[in-house]
Amino acid sequence: MQNLTLANADFANADLIRVDLTGADLTSADLTRADLTRAGLAYTNLTRADLTHADLAYADLIRAGLTSADLASADLTHADLTGADLIRADLTGADLTGADLASADLTHADLIRANLTNANLIRAKLTRTDLSSADLTHADLPHTNLTGANLTGANLTHTNLTHANLTNTNFANAKFSNTLMTMLT
Repeated sequence: MQNLTLANADFANADLIRVDLTGADLTSADLTRADLTRAGLAYTNLTRADLTHADLAYADLIRAGLTSADLASADLTHADLTGADLIRADLTGADLTGADLASADLTHADLIRANLTNANLIRAKLTRTDLSSADLTHADLPHTNLTGANLTGANLTHTNLTHANLTNTNFANAKFSNTLMTMLT
């Protein structure tokens, strides 16, 4: 089922475990509460898709287009989002434990109360991203751009921020314990 056009399709509550939708166009599709565990969604266009409460654990979302997608409370544990476009995406309360977000673009994204424990955010773009009250315990953020990001009340215990750009970043009430912060910009 690769390279399909499924724009505006209704997959709410659908069982799509291990389905391969690589390269599909799911623009504005409704995937609310869909089970996409271990689904193949690499290079898929999910712009403005509703993935609220969707199960995307271990999903392949490499270079997926998720601009303005609603991923609030989605399960993205161990998902591969390498190079994904998550500009203005809503990831409020999402579980991204162990997710790979290397080189992902999360500019203006909402990650309020998101769980990013053990997440890989190497070279990610988090410019003006809201990470307030997010859990970044043991997260890797070397060479990450956090310009103008909001980390108010975030947990940065054992977080690696080596070479990160922290220009105008708000760390009010953030928790720093064994946080690695060297060679900052």
